[in-house]
Amino acid sequence: MKKSILIVGTLLLLFCLGAVASAETIKIGATPVPHAEILNFVVPLLADEGITLEVIEFTDYVQPNLALQDGELDANFFQHIPYLDDFNANRGTNLVSLVGVHIEPLGVYSAKIGSLDELPQRAQIAIPNDVTNGGRALLLLQQAGLIELDPKAGIEPTVFDIIENKLGIRFSELEAAQLTRVLPDVHAAVINGNYALQAGFSQLEDAIFLEDAESPYVNVIAVREGETENPALQKLVEVLLSDAVRDFILEKYEGLVIPVF
Repeated sequence: MKKSILIVGTLLLLFCLGAVASAETIKIGATPVPHAEILNFVVPLLADEGITLEVIEFTDYVQPNLALQDGELDANFFQHIPYLDDFNANRGTNLVSLVGVHIEPLGVYSAKIGSLDELPQRAQIAIPNDVTNGGRALLLLQQAGLIELDPKAGIEPTVFDIIENKLGIRFSELEAAQLTRVLPDVHAAVINGNYALQAGFSQLEDAIFLEDAESPYVNVIAVREGETENPALQKLVEVLLSDAVRDFILEKYEGLVIPVF
């Protein structure tokens, strides 16, 4: 009898050790709003699947990619594909999109005016200083009728591609994370959706001009090349594309963050 109990106990111990060994942890870097918020909602859903999701917050657009490339992270969630492609080209990284999750409309914000019609001659507008988001900002200002860009510049124009600027607008190119802080010092700033939300802005109420929902800049989960078939990451994809996550995004952000699934 004692021998049987010992055998059963040993088997149970081995089973428990095996369960612990099979449990996996995914480390994912993200900017705080809305990316980390979405991932934190996913944490208990993945836990039900035996996977621990560790969310590590970053406040810039460079370090999350470097940390992923260096193996400090298993994935990151903060960027769209044009930015990812440009980063790979300029930094020699090998990062790829795993899945698209949502769109955050880019907006023009101001602490001085309530409409783009109020912009004076030689107004100063701040835009992101990276190629993809800076180009996206210029395309938005072209859509608003403030400037005209050389069509040859495609989706990554720079201020040197401006061929018409009737107001003589002066552009300040700054790190995207700094744009909300300079609003008192400029006439307007073109701010990424995540930083606008993080600063407490309501895009629908506070933006004086807003990118529409047809934007091609879908925010993606990025991973290292060759790891797209990782079972734990595939489980993350499955959970992220669930109805529960879609409902969370729609209810929490009231259409200001738009799921693409």
